[in-house]
Amino acid sequence: MHVALHRRLAVPTALAAAAALALSACSSSGGSGSGSKDSGTKAQSGPVSLTFWSWAPNMDKVVALWNGSHPDIKVTVEKQASGDDLLTKTITAAKAGGAPDLVQVEYQALPTLVSNDVLADIAGQQGGTKSQFADGVWQQVTLGTDAVYAIPEDTGPLMFYYRKDLFKKYGLTVPTTWQQFADTARTLHSKDPKKYLTTFSSNDAGLFAGLAQQAGAKWWTTSGDTWKVALNDDATSKVADFWGGLVQEKAIDNQPMYTPAWNKALNDGTQLAWVSAVWAPGVFTSAAPDTKGKWAMAPLPQWTAGESATGSWGGSATGVTKNSKHADAAAKFAAWLNTDPTAVQALVQDAGIYPAATSAQTGGALAKAPDFFPDQADFYATAAQIAGNTAPAAWGPNVNVAYSAFKDAFGKAAQNRTPFGAALTAVQQATLADMKKQGFKTTG
Repeated sequence: MHVALHRRLAVPTALAAAAALALSACSSSGGSGSGSKDSGTKAQSGPVSLTFWSWAPNMDKVVALWNGSHPDIKVTVEKQASGDDLLTKTITAAKAGGAPDLVQVEYQALPTLVSNDVLADIAGQQGGTKSQFADGVWQQVTLGTDAVYAIPEDTGPLMFYYRKDLFKKYGLTVPTTWQQFADTARTLHSKDPKKYLTTFSSNDAGLFAGLAQQAGAKWWTTSGDTWKVALNDDATSKVADFWGGLVQEKAIDNQPMYTPAWNKALNDGTQLAWVSAVWAPGVFTSAAPDTKGKWAMAPLPQWTAGESATGSWGGSATGVTKNSKHADAAAKFAAWLNTDPTAVQALVQDAGIYPAATSAQTGGALAKAPDFFPDQADFYATAAQIAGNTAPAAWGPNVNVAYSAFKDAFGKAAQNRTPFGAALTAVQQATLADMKKQGFKTTG
């Protein structure tokens, strides 16, 4: 996966809650938008043209395969920037009635688009694609309802990366539980105070979100027209206390990721491991080029021995907008793009993604391990097993506020080596206050 896809997607607050509608009232069955099934069916009596907003590289090459075999439905890709720009542009266009037929959207941004009445419910048109995806991934496009707001495109299951040569040098064992992870961090740092197992970074909340997801966190949930906001639930508190404790005792480093100093630590062996996602090999290639062939990948440590859950860091889906006058055709294309073997292989090969469709996670373009891991032939076979146990995530309409508060509160706590519990409380309070301010009915 190219690195851009794992980045958090922040949205200006005014847009995130521009339509203070309860999620349960936002499916296409509740309105008469032009993207409804009836209007789509009528519009599809002859050849139709669809517009698809996507940031994935070479998406036009993938779509060309569709256009070559579906002369009655032509799809045109309009390349977009990811993150803030695309979400803001999509919401603005939808309010003016000019949104594209299809849009690529990161999972954590789906509730924002739904609460702004942008995405159509394609549950009746998705063609039974649910069976193609892990349950935890599929849940992210349904938001825990009977509606289907998009078809999963790619995903970023978390796993554990470690320097196998340095683990051998220091007599370390790959941890299978988080308790073992903590003990390994302490052992390494006591043997060599200049070395750290890893670092805690606050500059990308997506990693912490995935770790909380693995632990069973449910940050946003709905009951009727009420949102329950629980970013400080027991599961998340456990994760925060765990990492905060390691930072406080200096068993791990407290420096942010993606900086020259962090790159150097990976490259020179100061940092021996990184909890990351399936797209990490691409980061290693640029951040730690001298270490090619020295890393290995293993499943994420577990809270309970013998379990196999993981979280996800990044990923996106293909949604159909309510502005589309060809909803049936658009849904048909979205299903093809993300489940058809030829299409998904093209997504892997040309767009550089890790597919959400389980059948495409081994073989084909993923038959060979990443070049950076030449000695781990089973890299993608192991990744597929890990991905199949992705825990469900629970996103809300103001993820941007939570992520911003996380970066601020946890950044200060990490640098000052103060308890993370207070930082988590600050994130919860900021997120809940913002939702109340914007008119959402909440508990929490």
